[in-house]
Amino acid sequence: MTSTPVDTNDEGGEQGGRTLKARRRAPEETRAPPSRALVLVPVFKALRDTPAQHSPENRLAEARGLAEAIELSIVDCLLIPVVTPRPATLFGTGKVEELKGIVAEKQIGLVVVDHAISPVQQRNLEKAWNAKVIDRTGLILEIFGARARTREGVLQVELAHLTYQKGRLVRAWTHLERQRGGGGFLGGPGEAQIELDRRMLQDRIDAIRRELAEVAKTRELHRKGRRKVPYPIVAIVGYTNAGKSTLFNKVTGAGVLAMDQVFATLDPTMREVRLPGTRKIILSDTVGFISDLPTMLVAAFRATLEEVVEADLVLHVRDIAHEETEAQARDVEKVLGELGIDTISADRRILEVWNKVDLLPAERFGEVRREAMRHDVKPVLVSARTGSGLDALLSAIDARLGQSDETLEITVPGHEGALIAWLYENTDVIDRQTTEAGDLALRVRVASEKKDRIVSRLRKAGLPV
Repeated sequence: MTSTPVDTNDEGGEQGGRTLKARRRAPEETRAPPSRALVLVPVFKALRDTPAQHSPENRLAEARGLAEAIELSIVDCLLIPVVTPRPATLFGTGKVEELKGIVAEKQIGLVVVDHAISPVQQRNLEKAWNAKVIDRTGLILEIFGARARTREGVLQVELAHLTYQKGRLVRAWTHLERQRGGGGFLGGPGEAQIELDRRMLQDRIDAIRRELAEVAKTRELHRKGRRKVPYPIVAIVGYTNAGKSTLFNKVTGAGVLAMDQVFATLDPTMREVRLPGTRKIILSDTVGFISDLPTMLVAAFRATLEEVVEADLVLHVRDIAHEETEAQARDVEKVLGELGIDTISADRRILEVWNKVDLLPAERFGEVRREAMRHDVKPVLVSARTGSGLDALLSAIDARLGQSDETLEITVPGHEGALIAWLYENTDVIDRQTTEAGDLALRVRVASEKKDRIVSRLRKAGLPV
């Protein structure tokens, strides 16, 4: 098993990444202390009365993890019961006053509400608590903005952020009530400042989309170049923090950032990998998915996630030791569905990888293994951390990709040593017999994507196929 780097900075991202990192890596003594933050997770009565995908406690832990991902100083995390959501503040009047006291007492500068809140709710809560308030979407955008490294990633995050900001101008600006004199194309007399601000944002959004269109063209050229090799594309997807990057590193020997942290990987990374036989693949590590992933982020990262859509095989990595692994799997399948991947009938394209089996108690491990055997398309049990099960995973990938392999019978003159060596390098030799004339009668298995190249090479050597 070997791996080779594949150039994925198609859009000049390395230079942009260096600039971004340099800007963020200020000396420790000049950095401002992290904001003191309060994390609130609303628990709605309607959800409490029905089976929820994620328990309030796990939602709270995930919300804390999201906040910690941008190095906030988490002062407290609270579950807030909500009987009836209030249009003005989401929470009831009494709860808003109670939280106001907590914010003041603990000197909170930022309140994270792990739910979508409207611009009006955001503005009213900020006034009531005298603190900055962001919702789940705003927090995820902040994380993505801090993690993007390539030029494409930076552009995609900015596009999502501006799209989000455009709908919240009523809250974001304090001068919107002013009127501006007309100037012909500027909109005529009496144009409200909010209209000008919205137009400026739209102009920047349009400019980013044009840049991303050019980036997409470059990425497609590189993708076409890879198809000419041609190697199958195998994309790794999964819930954030499921161990995708750890698995990627273990298989390829790459140095991709792998942390016990949400969204540790944002920009896609690719490596060439040789499977146990002769087949080579390009393995792609992608951004992790999460529950309630903002639609604008899925849309913004569609170009990056095209690597998943175009993949010959998708590895769905699951944290099988997590108590909500089924709910996380449904969240991933929902995003895959939004990308146009049919997770119900596309069994051939999706292979589940049940990761972190090393964290399971012995009894639970036995249950998981029996459950895996009951699946029509059997998942592969691995531990990316210890390397357990990786040989079985690579064999499963090879077998899945080999479903369309073909078998050829070839007779090669015994003196064609170079050609025989080439066949051993590029095909799986199933059987070898020596004829009375001293020739070699070979039966070989050929990957479908290599067949044309194999046949062309044999015909050039004057051999019938």
